[in-house]
Amino acid sequence: MSRNIEELQGCTLLGNQAVKYPVDYAPELLETFENRHQDRDYLVSFTCPEFTTLCPKTGQPDFGKILINYIPDKEMVESKSLKLYLFSFRNHGDFHEDCVNIILKDLVALMKPRYIEVKGIFMPRGGISIWPFANWGDAGHQDLVCQRLMASFPSEF
Repeated sequence: MSRNIEELQGCTLLGNQAVKYPVDYAPELLETFENRHQDRDYLVSFTCPEFTTLCPKTGQPDFGKILINYIPDKEMVESKSLKLYLFSFRNHGDFHEDCVNIILKDLVALMKPRYIEVKGIFMPRGGISIWPFANWGDAGHQDLVCQRLMASFPSEF
């Protein structure tokens, strides 16, 4: 069964040809739609292979990949709004760890998912790669929070 017009009212960016790309951090761009499958846990994954942000000290660009996995509850993030939101970090000056945690907090506030994790895989700067990982889960998913955090520790050094 297709979604009706009422169900899609909150998705203003999808299909909109006049969308302007933000030049500054813009969490207000994030939009949601209803999860029709609230009766079970399932995984939604996003990969943003061309994430860019700025070093807060030098203003130099940083490049990386952002991976987002979540188990939705009632609301889901609309992918075009997520794309524009992630693009809004292009001129945002923050450390890699901050960007990953900001993305996590914004998505938790937006959707209130059952579980969510955000990982950044950033290109080396000064010979060092930084791969921050942050996650969050509701009361029923605390075991998963601990398991995924422990599993995210690198096994190679």
